[in-house]
Amino acid sequence: MHEMIEKLSKIEHGFRPMEKEASKLFNSKSKAESMNLAILLLEDPRYQVRSVGVFLLGYLSSTDLTALLLLKNKVSYDKSWQVQEILAKAFDRYCSDTGYENSLPVIKDWLNDLNPNVCRSVTEGLRIWTARPYFNNYPEVAIQLISRHKAHESEYLRKSVGNSLRDISKKHKELITNEISSWDLSDKQVNFTYKLVSKTK
Repeated sequence: MHEMIEKLSKIEHGFRPMEKEASKLFNSKSKAESMNLAILLLEDPRYQVRSVGVFLLGYLSSTDLTALLLLKNKVSYDKSWQVQEILAKAFDRYCSDTGYENSLPVIKDWLNDLNPNVCRSVTEGLRIWTARPYFNNYPEVAIQLISRHKAHESEYLRKSVGNSLRDISKKHKELITNEISSWDLSDKQVNFTYKLVSKTK
């Protein structure tokens, strides 16, 4: 374990090594052991090590409510932006393992949370939304869910909202155009998101 931690601590870019290590640990341990290890790793001062713990919780979350709650109520308060990126990946893993349609109640619950990091883990984690099962057949549902935070006070979240909707516009331009045509652009926060959605490369 010490050797693993030292190796991970030297990583400066990317998340693949942490994900690979988490997968290796998860496949070699019982679920109880993986949970205990995840909790231990979350307390490490190094974001790389905590990220492994977050990946482990993502693997566990579809069958262990405690893991899902730890992601929502603990990991979402981590100060590292890198850990927040892994949280988004972990939430998508939960949805993938549970089934995206079956996950709708949890998706809506997380989007209703007061912590913008919890909301962003959904909007960012499920990108590209319409490439995911269920949402690829019901893009309007994805648009409705994402758009609810177009005026959120968190710029961090609004960036994810705008980028997620722009992703969808590449295949469903008319649906996105219809959505943003009703937005109140006199609201500075809404206008910020609108510009991201409308941005062309």
